[in-house]
Amino acid sequence: MNLLARRPPPWLLILADTVVAVLLALASTASPPELTTNAVTTALCWLVAVPVAVRRVWPEPAYYSAILLGIAVLSVQANRLMPTVVVALAIYPVATGRPVWRSAIALVSGLLVNGGSLLVSMSGPAQYSNGWPDPVVILGTAWLVLAASWSLGTAARTRREFAARDARRQAEQAATDERLRIARELHDVVAHSMSMITVKAGVAAKVLDKHPEEGRKALRAIEEIGRGSLAEMRHFLGALRAPGSAPDSTPLPRLADLPSLARQAAEAGVQVDLSVNGTVPDSMAPAVYRILQEAITNVVKHAAPAHCQAGVSVADGRLRISVVDDGPGQRMLPGRPGGHGLAGMRERALLYGGTFEAGPLPERGFGVHASWEIP
Repeated sequence: MNLLARRPPPWLLILADTVVAVLLALASTASPPELTTNAVTTALCWLVAVPVAVRRVWPEPAYYSAILLGIAVLSVQANRLMPTVVVALAIYPVATGRPVWRSAIALVSGLLVNGGSLLVSMSGPAQYSNGWPDPVVILGTAWLVLAASWSLGTAARTRREFAARDARRQAEQAATDERLRIARELHDVVAHSMSMITVKAGVAAKVLDKHPEEGRKALRAIEEIGRGSLAEMRHFLGALRAPGSAPDSTPLPRLADLPSLARQAAEAGVQVDLSVNGTVPDSMAPAVYRILQEAITNVVKHAAPAHCQAGVSVADGRLRISVVDDGPGQRMLPGRPGGHGLAGMRERALLYGGTFEAGPLPERGFGVHASWEIP
């Protein structure tokens, strides 16, 4: 994409081609005395330069016109340089903008027609230069110039195709990464909210008759959790709409939201001792929050009632996350049904080039540890 972005605007390229065409025509009409110049040849010299000026607008018509006009110039004037240069300049946009097979046909046509007209213009006793006949030198030079121009154009077209292919591949990879990110976020939101709602609904069902105030408190908590989760899901689903639509504006989770997370866990039967030491970069705060949220949610789902220690520390240029509980130590592991939570936490840590470990503790409980370097 950078190569494409650096290209000058089309109008500027056309203007440059026009200037080159005028200079070629002026140089051809100011020929040495041995070259025949009159009104007809002067007009032809100006006319043969026109394909250079319009070569980017009409590549193939300009190229084949240059070949035909070159024959006319060679038939009335011994200026063999002008037609060859014009044909070489005209084939470049054909090679850059047309399929290889079409530009190859154009190249062969130019070699044969331009080369043949050059040979016809040199009919007569052969002159020698350094032991080589002049026709061989002139024809070889003309073919070399024409082939070099075609090769440069083909190389430029190939580079652009590779750049465009890389840009498409990068865009597709970015879209895939974004969908995976949204899938992880949705999993964390749904898993956390459904776990809390399930626990609170169970509490409400048990105490609503004998302790209506406690039951109403549990129901209010369910409503609050549900509203928050719906807002987050609306934000993520908005990102999956058709291109060009803007997702709803919902702030990303922050470390300041951790006390609320600990409070919800406590209401579900998990006492969380939360500690944050050091300054976590803002760009990493959402990932840190999601890892803690998923780890604490797993404690609520698999170990409640339990006690949990959740800590975040930044020291020596490294960020560390630790969540340890004293529950039975059973969890759904990656690769087993329901084991997406641990996989999501691992993916978040690996996004920063970090490490992730999770598993039962030696005696009792379960531990989750993630860490990565801070740039």
